[in-house]
Amino acid sequence: MRIENLQNENRKYAKSIGNFHVLEYVQDASVSPMNAMNEYFMSKMNVRRRQVVIDIDKDHSAIIQAGAMQWMGGNVQATSGVKGIGNFLGKALKGAVTKETAVKPEYVGEGCLVLEPTYKYIILADIGKWGPAGMTIEDGMFLACDANVKSKVVARKNLSSAVLGNEGLFNLSLQGNGVAALESNVPEDELIEVILENDELKIDGNLAVCWSSNLEFTVERSTKTLVGSAVSGEGLVNVYRGTGRVLMCPVAPTASLFESTNTMAAKAAAKSSNTFGK
Repeated sequence: MRIENLQNENRKYAKSIGNFHVLEYVQDASVSPMNAMNEYFMSKMNVRRRQVVIDIDKDHSAIIQAGAMQWMGGNVQATSGVKGIGNFLGKALKGAVTKETAVKPEYVGEGCLVLEPTYKYIILADIGKWGPAGMTIEDGMFLACDANVKSKVVARKNLSSAVLGNEGLFNLSLQGNGVAALESNVPEDELIEVILENDELKIDGNLAVCWSSNLEFTVERSTKTLVGSAVSGEGLVNVYRGTGRVLMCPVAPTASLFESTNTMAAKAAAKSSNTFGK
């Protein structure tokens, strides 16, 4: 099998790690004349359609979110990834608490797998570089990973970190050697990386998108006393302690970015676009 014109002047690989690639629409020409101006300025602001392209072979199979596949070429087959009723119930529980799909299909064989386009930003992470404990990600970020990457649900170390920090009780942790594709509301090159060496990081708000799984996460008052917190104008902060890494957003995503990446169909430039799909 040979694929022609996957990349051209309008579509190029923006990043590649191993057999995972991010195909970015530098200029999206598949729009109606009425939406051409919007598309032009969107591209200038780096709001572009992106797709994950995965090379599948005997050494690399891929696990993706259910419904994320757009097309595949070659001798590529999808399996459910479920090994018995007990395994299915475990996956269903994992999906319920992490806002991910319960069953993530695994694609095996030899060929090419292309995922649905999205307006979100794609982060390709080499999980092995996060150490033996792996990385923990925010809910809803998982898109795909190499089958060698193992996922598990990790619980907060205490109830305060969930209730007071406006966080869930559980997160998805990825471990092993391989690549993972994550969806982010913020470009990867704008994320701030903080490397902790037996130290702590305090963040006012839910700005951390992923962190080393061995870090201890709690929610605490910004000062030692309630009066001090009230006077300083800061209340509760998210605290990460230990040795590891944290990737965080410099600012919270704006409402316009959040709406464009979460409520607009990925295959559509706008509601009136001739490429609109449901």
